[in-house]
Amino acid sequence: MDTMTLWHLTGWEFAALAFAAFLVGFSKTAVSGANTVSLAIFAAVLPARASTGILLPVLIAGDILAVLTYRRHAHWPTLWRLFPAVGAGVVVGTVFLVWADDAVVRTSIGVILLVMAGVTVWRRRQADAARQSDTGEPDGGASPAGRVKARSYGVLGGFTTMVANAGGPVMSMYLLSAGFRKLGFLGTSAFFFLIVNVSKLPFSAGLGLIDGRSLFLDAALVVFVVPGAFIGKWAVNHINQRLFERLVIAATVVGGLELLLP
Repeated sequence: MDTMTLWHLTGWEFAALAFAAFLVGFSKTAVSGANTVSLAIFAAVLPARASTGILLPVLIAGDILAVLTYRRHAHWPTLWRLFPAVGAGVVVGTVFLVWADDAVVRTSIGVILLVMAGVTVWRRRQADAARQSDTGEPDGGASPAGRVKARSYGVLGGFTTMVANAGGPVMSMYLLSAGFRKLGFLGTSAFFFLIVNVSKLPFSAGLGLIDGRSLFLDAALVVFVVPGAFIGKWAVNHINQRLFERLVIAATVVGGLELLLP
């Protein structure tokens, strides 16, 4: 039995999932947050809860490629400050998934993404006059206000990544608001999501979201992540910082609206 028969997929539906996997690779090495479009495609083609378990290994494949590409640019002090809050968010998200239906999950995440995008646009406009250079150190939670912000975004990021694999836009908003530039942004987010997504595997398996059927479909989709990652690596070298930030925010808004649409 082939993958399409196992999941009752038409040719167009499998093509849509393949394109979504391609976007995962692109988002991991170019415009973080664009994979919310992938999330929407997976949820439209597959049962919404099952789609989160199927998408997770595809995301991990993209994370591995992103780490290999940007490993030298990660800002580890920021990561260590985020992980405890993210862990709390993952636990809360797991509990939420036990009782929440698909409609509640989609609406909650969509609202959070749009609010975070609005807050980030406001913060970036305030910070334009003090924009740091490519080699400058971002805040990353070093100040008292930064630590509060890191914890808040960390909990939200852990919650959204657990319930809908939608933590990318939340963390994108945090990294932009903390003053990260392109390479530091991509390197830090690459390690962050590789560690967080791998840690989610036992939770997702325990909820029945990952099994032999889902992994069989993943094996067919992961191959489409690779060309997306290579094209993303090429594209990011041709995008200036201001356009990069606008694309990240735009991808977040699109993803939030996708989740709110019926």
